[in-house]
Amino acid sequence: MSERYTLRIAKTAEKDLLDLQPKQYKQVVSKILSLQGNPRPQDYAALKGYQGGYRIDQGEYRILYTIDDDNQLVDVFRVGKRNDDEVYQNL
Repeated sequence: MSERYTLRIAKTAEKDLLDLQPKQYKQVVSKILSLQGNPRPQDYAALKGYQGGYRIDQGEYRILYTIDDDNQLVDVFRVGKRNDDEVYQNL
């Protein structure tokens, strides 16, 4: 699986990222970038009630995304605190 996936960051996720502290921002962004090489890392999980949606955690943050294998595309659509249900609203 040497093909790299194209990464798309939705406006909602972009806004979420800009709210982070610099240290968290750096950690979360590097985790997001790692999805290009492996969109299904060891700790990923399918989202319940959201067809084709997945989540991974980075520290206290959760990254929500979809994978389109046909077009080799990873779409990150939300980033938020794990203990905060807000990340799941408006899905």
